[in-house]
Amino acid sequence: MQRYTKPAMLLHWLTALLIIAAFFLGLTMTEIHGITPTKLKYYSWHKWLGVTVLLVACVRILWRKANTPPPPPAGMPAWQIKAADGAHHLLYLLIFAVPISGYLYSCAAGVPVVYLGLVQLPSLIAPNPELKPVLKSVHYVLTMTMAGVVVLHALAALKHHFIDRDDVLKRMLP
Repeated sequence: MQRYTKPAMLLHWLTALLIIAAFFLGLTMTEIHGITPTKLKYYSWHKWLGVTVLLVACVRILWRKANTPPPPPAGMPAWQIKAADGAHHLLYLLIFAVPISGYLYSCAAGVPVVYLGLVQLPSLIAPNPELKPVLKSVHYVLTMTMAGVVVLHALAALKHHFIDRDDVLKRMLP
């Protein structure tokens, strides 16, 4: 069995954990009514997670460019290979698009992003009350799209493990 490299596995699972944490924190923080210290803290943490996802994604892309992933298992149908490639490309796109859309939403809202409470990131656009709801919607739609693709990705891995009984999932497990 050809496996992913240990750094690729680490980057994959770290990205997954960060995205899951940001997703559930985003759901939690938006359900808090009014402006409370807890809500503000959760928004900060959510933004920190988003920036971290973006940073890890950059490292992940560089690693992927330098290290070829293992080939699909022998006998895997061509349509599944194409579907897996398409899903992976879409996931990579969303791993960048979701945090960038959230960052632009914060900029349009006039709310600075201060990474880890230490480094204020530059505002890429001026506060814009007209653009703010558009970017909020874009961020939400991209996030829900990512959630759907992540669920399909996980279900496909489980299908390969339990139904096809091939090594697709095992290649990414430490």
